[in-house]
Amino acid sequence: LSWAHPPWLPPATAAALLASGPDGEMLWLDVTHRPGQAPWVRLMGRYLLPPCKQRWHTCAAFLPQEGLLVCGDRRGSLLLFPCSRSSGCAAESISIANGGTDPVVKDSSSELEPPCLSHKGALPVESPLSVLYGLHGKTGVTSVTIHRGYIYSTGRDGVYRQLRLRDQQLEVLWKHRPCKGLQWIEQLRFTPDGDLLVLGFHADCFVVWSSRTSENLHCIPCGGGHRSWSYCSSPSAEVFTFIKSGDVMLYHCERKPFEQQVLLASLHGREITCVRRLGAVEVPGHATLNVFVTGSEDTTACVLVLSEHSRAAVPLARLSDHISSVRTLAFAMGPGDEGFGDEGLSALFFSAGGRAQIECYRLLCTEDVASENAVACQVVHVASHRLDEHWERKKNRHKLVKMDPETRYMSLSVMPGTSTKQLSTPWKFLAAACSDGSVRIFGLLEAARKLVLVAESFHHQRCVLKVEAFLHTQAGGERRHLLCSAATDGSVAFWDITGPIMDAADALHQAEGDMQPLALDAPLVTVMAHSCGVNSLHIHETPEGQYLVASGSDDGSIHICLLEVALGRGEAAAGTCLQVLERVSRPCAHAAHVTGIRVLRPDLLLSASVDQRLMLWNRCPGELVPLSTTFFHVPDLAELDCWEVVEAEGELRYYCVLCGQGLEML
Repeated sequence: LSWAHPPWLPPATAAALLASGPDGEMLWLDVTHRPGQAPWVRLMGRYLLPPCKQRWHTCAAFLPQEGLLVCGDRRGSLLLFPCSRSSGCAAESISIANGGTDPVVKDSSSELEPPCLSHKGALPVESPLSVLYGLHGKTGVTSVTIHRGYIYSTGRDGVYRQLRLRDQQLEVLWKHRPCKGLQWIEQLRFTPDGDLLVLGFHADCFVVWSSRTSENLHCIPCGGGHRSWSYCSSPSAEVFTFIKSGDVMLYHCERKPFEQQVLLASLHGREITCVRRLGAVEVPGHATLNVFVTGSEDTTACVLVLSEHSRAAVPLARLSDHISSVRTLAFAMGPGDEGFGDEGLSALFFSAGGRAQIECYRLLCTEDVASENAVACQVVHVASHRLDEHWERKKNRHKLVKMDPETRYMSLSVMPGTSTKQLSTPWKFLAAACSDGSVRIFGLLEAARKLVLVAESFHHQRCVLKVEAFLHTQAGGERRHLLCSAATDGSVAFWDITGPIMDAADALHQAEGDMQPLALDAPLVTVMAHSCGVNSLHIHETPEGQYLVASGSDDGSIHICLLEVALGRGEAAAGTCLQVLERVSRPCAHAAHVTGIRVLRPDLLLSASVDQRLMLWNRCPGELVPLSTTFFHVPDLAELDCWEVVEAEGELRYYCVLCGQGLEML
């Protein structure tokens, strides 16, 4: 048995009772109750649950204005059923009228059956419109909640999920694991101030977890894992009651004022390893709101908004799909990148890091004046990939050497311009620098939610730290996809991957999204730019169609080379020629590792280092001349991202965001 509250019934005097019976049949009963009178029951619908060993429902919720019912079952599945207010057969079970207690409706043919069920045969048995089988594992779904048009489900797998309804089908948008060890999540509660409270059992305690502050608000020792319990909280007290060994136990505690004051809330639990700016959202009555994504050693990625006026970073969404640290981020944005709608910021977003894991999401950020942050963020999980899972699907894998399970993705870069006349494909391609010495290319088909390894090369034979993809367009319109990779020996290699990408697109189309990885050709040019590892890399196209490649190293040096691309009439790499026109090196540009570098203009360069200096350089013929030095406050700098803004007076300004043991915008 479970109770639910249809939006069309007055909550004070009526509710819906859902009852699971033999053979997986679930009944929907509307129950009306008034003071001094017996309940009035009406059978509204009959539903059939999918076959499984334990065939009963555990929770349910009605979708407002949709005529649909969402319920979870003991097998961990989410089910969507049709429901209509007009259907149902009226049968009052008991009515107190004229001082009597006799049933008003009584079927002599079935005296042992409740009167409200005597005509249930007149109602058809409905089958599910949509089934997400075993979504929460074999331990069952514990609650279903509707909030702002989205569906939230919890389970005893330690995860809660956000779903939406599309064409009467349930679609999972994302999942989140609130904290380590909280495996038995029972319920979600949305507070008026915008916080999301997660209620559940952690070991032998009942826990109320705050998603906003990422901490336990209450921890009540109760023995843990109770199936019958209730919790209520008010500004003055909190009450928790449960059944234990047949006894009803009650816990009551008066609220105490918080003695701890948070001066500055943290964004992550550990070091921030990467940051990327998604863009800016213009909200009437507010200053420009910049939206960023950060990744951390705490295995989470965070979408946050940073206001120049309030100077506060406010998280919008937190993503916890990674099982190890998040080392790198990448966006796919452009004319061919279609989002949810015409308004707001929309992009495909990739995150990668330890355990050779890549996650892909679709982000949509729009203005929301009603919310505290003035920005609403919607996240849809698109696809994921892990090399060890790919290994398990390989044929004849016993003949091969298994990949290193500790492989880390150090850097990601999205191939621009794959939706062209020359290469017309719905697939997007992603390059990854890997700690096992390989450069890997992945293909993503968003519609099918597939992320596939399509090509790789172990040319570097050592840890690859950075990759950067760029697109070269010849005067005749012919395009070449080029890739730059840098390793721990200080070498920077340049590849033409146009051929492998086109071959991969054809193979994916013919094999319907599955293929054996291709081998990349040898690099066109390799430049020994540094004496040790390359920690930062950036490519900038000049107005003359040449490319400035800037890199920073562990030894504190900066290197710039000017490249020119020439296309012949040969095939693939044989038809592409790279010529190094100029090389400039600045030894000891910083006193520590150079972990961030950006070419702002052909004559202007920005670099950042672990020595906490942000330096602006003027690129002159044959040398780099320092222009200014700014000290920033973030220790152990991990990455730098830059963008330009045209002010109202027409003045061009450059902004940058730095991350490490903290986050700073300049």
